[in-house]
Amino acid sequence: MKYCAAMLVMLLCCTQVLAESRVVVVGVYPNAPKVFAAEDGSPTGILGELLLTIAEQEQWRVKAVQCDWAYCMQLLQAGEIDLLPDVAYTPQRSLQMDFHQTPSLTSWSQFYTAPGVQVQAMTDLADKRVVIMHDSVQQHYLQRVINQAGLNTELLAAKSLAEAFAMVAAGSADVVAANHYFGAAHFSQFHLRQSPLMFEPVQLFYATKAGRNRDLLDSIESYLGRWQSNVDSPYYQILQRWGSAAPETLIPKNVWWMLAMLSALLMLALSGAWWLKRQVAEKTRHLKASENRLNTILNSVDAHIYIKNSRLRYEYINRKAADLFGCEPEQAVGRRDDAFFDAATCANLQQNDLKVLQQGVRLVEEENNRSLDGSQKHTYLSVKLPLRDEAGNIYALCGISTDITEHKQQQQEIHQLAFYDALTGLANRRMLLDRLQHAVALRERQTDLAQGALLFIDLDHFKDLNDTLGHAMGDQLLKQVAQRLQNHLRKVDTLARLGGDEFVVLLTDLHPDQDVASQKAGLIATKVVQLLAEPFMLQDRNYTLSASVGVVLFADGCNSYELLQRADLAMYDAKGHGRNGMRFFNQQMQADISARAELAAGLRQAILNNELLLHFQPQLEREKGIVGAEVLLRWQHPEQGMISPARFIPVAESTGQILQIGHWVLEQSCLQLAEWARFPDTTHWYLAVNISARQLHSTNFVADVTRALQQSGAAPDKLVLELTESQLLQDVDTVIAKMQQLTNLGVRFSLDDFGTGYSSLSYLKLLPLQQLKIDHSFVRDLLTDPNDKAIVKTIMALGQSLELAVIAEGVESEAQYRKLLQLGCKQFQGYFFGKPQPLESFVLSAKVQSSI
Repeated sequence: MKYCAAMLVMLLCCTQVLAESRVVVVGVYPNAPKVFAAEDGSPTGILGELLLTIAEQEQWRVKAVQCDWAYCMQLLQAGEIDLLPDVAYTPQRSLQMDFHQTPSLTSWSQFYTAPGVQVQAMTDLADKRVVIMHDSVQQHYLQRVINQAGLNTELLAAKSLAEAFAMVAAGSADVVAANHYFGAAHFSQFHLRQSPLMFEPVQLFYATKAGRNRDLLDSIESYLGRWQSNVDSPYYQILQRWGSAAPETLIPKNVWWMLAMLSALLMLALSGAWWLKRQVAEKTRHLKASENRLNTILNSVDAHIYIKNSRLRYEYINRKAADLFGCEPEQAVGRRDDAFFDAATCANLQQNDLKVLQQGVRLVEEENNRSLDGSQKHTYLSVKLPLRDEAGNIYALCGISTDITEHKQQQQEIHQLAFYDALTGLANRRMLLDRLQHAVALRERQTDLAQGALLFIDLDHFKDLNDTLGHAMGDQLLKQVAQRLQNHLRKVDTLARLGGDEFVVLLTDLHPDQDVASQKAGLIATKVVQLLAEPFMLQDRNYTLSASVGVVLFADGCNSYELLQRADLAMYDAKGHGRNGMRFFNQQMQADISARAELAAGLRQAILNNELLLHFQPQLEREKGIVGAEVLLRWQHPEQGMISPARFIPVAESTGQILQIGHWVLEQSCLQLAEWARFPDTTHWYLAVNISARQLHSTNFVADVTRALQQSGAAPDKLVLELTESQLLQDVDTVIAKMQQLTNLGVRFSLDDFGTGYSSLSYLKLLPLQQLKIDHSFVRDLLTDPNDKAIVKTIMALGQSLELAVIAEGVESEAQYRKLLQLGCKQFQGYFFGKPQPLESFVLSAKVQSSI
């Protein structure tokens, strides 16, 4: 016995030590008299004092965190506080929070108005400004009422009730909605009027993050359950201290006569009880029989029928649903969807269920449900209805879900037969024409879209294969051809088999420029010819064939059938020119492609013969004059004269020659920087060099720039590399890494044509940039188009906030220059200051022009 007593003492001591070590972090937001922070930061008010009283009993150490309501909610959901008082229960919050059972307080909401404003009914809120606390139950309730009634009411959100009352007092709002505890204590302080209209009674609880601190809620529940049944308990003492009514402990004299009357009626009630008992038993028997009949009907229906309450827990399932869940119907009661389905299914079901429970809509939706272990997936057609009580409030939903998995599979098989080739699995003629008609119609409506094209492919001498090896081998070859083409075409393109040995490729999104689009289509067609010329494996031996390809670009006024016919004619033209090749339907396009090929060949000679030249266009700062120049490439053709970069740069990009050209420009620019550094009046000049997309994404880009700087001796900070937004769309992380390496050397980067691309501004802060370049298209109409003015101002502000220099290009007049100065721009480039010139002319004019 002594040993047991000693163990008991030790256990009590350990328990006390553990209790003393428990720290409870509590969120406190200003909502007197329910809860707020005392001068020493501790929680006070009704719920604060109640929590401290419980904490004293449990030997908790309460640590208060002061926050506004919205931030307190964020801290609770993030698990950074353990407990949050004064939280109204809602089905949505129950998904993220846990609550105890006994409410700590019961509250309702009331309107408080500015002097002269009357609110007697909800319709009086029309054309008024109503302020509520952000993310409160009042906000969600009033938003629903306003939407359903179609009221022209402006809802304003405040961080706290004190701020909300102050807004009405200051005239920023007409009405404030608040809980009656806070309103009754503060409305006279703000000189507001109390409206008789009350709404949204709620029960208030202490809340924790879901799945955490369950022991705190159990302890609070224990005290609330005992104290609320005892009028002498600390619970009612706290209420009285804060001015809330507590139940009277004595019976008033004026009700004694009522007790006497009740005593007299007691005998009459007892005499009728036995009769009522018999009636209840009879009614119960009839109800039980009706329930059995209803269950028989519901269990016989070939559908899953269920009822969920407002907390999304099952209250009833029929036998069909029970078989799906793998349990008895009563075992599913009280459980949620996460007990039977995977996370993605639960999220989708919850979204649909909340539409029914919150909006009161009848929902008909296809739902794809996967079992908890992921082994089974079914498609259901679900009909969900809100269930309402006598007052019209929604308390649950009823769902009827029919399994349509087999029906969907049959639909898929029918679709496969209708739109796909049975032999190769490719799109058939019907699907091709459908997609082609859609692409043509879209192109006619939006002429600025990228060009499209058709490739008509016919296998050369395919009949010989069928005649010699048989149709089975012919089918095998067609499958291999289809697979090879499919592996090498883009995902956005459509590959179809028209029949026999004829295939068609629908190319979309080539390029808005017709010349570039035709070049891309020609390259793809050439690639197709090369692919099909590679050997195939038939009967364990190589079989070689060739293909003829006809190409046609979309043309104005040309429908899908005409395009298909033109592609077919172009294919026959390819066969007439010796097969194993491609031809364009439009002979002029063929001539243009030939000219491009000739231009590419000439460009190769231009590199070898030093026909490429560098021109320089000055870049200026307002107070410093010329500070550098942009390097621009020119081609002095021995026969055609000066060729514009607009003609030969796209060719160089498509053929890959741009890498060699770009490297040459970079080397020459670095040599020029080193030369300028020798003279005092030019040593501060920098050069801006345009970098092509191929250069930027080349694996040797950083090494090439580093080598050019080292070999020339140029200062890295005098080299500015200009990139465009479109170059940053591909492999952004790798591009940033390359830029960072060069930035570490001292090289600067400028973002050219800023505002015309599609890159996300979220990437802008990640890029190691030093300069933004306003595109000339915004400068051109700056004096006449207010939109361009707004864009320029925005770019200037963005550059200032990100600490980036901003330079405007395309400045062609003094008026444009003056306007840009007015908008805060300090760096300029354009014809107004100087056109691109050869080196000698540039240096001469720059020395003459010493300032802007």
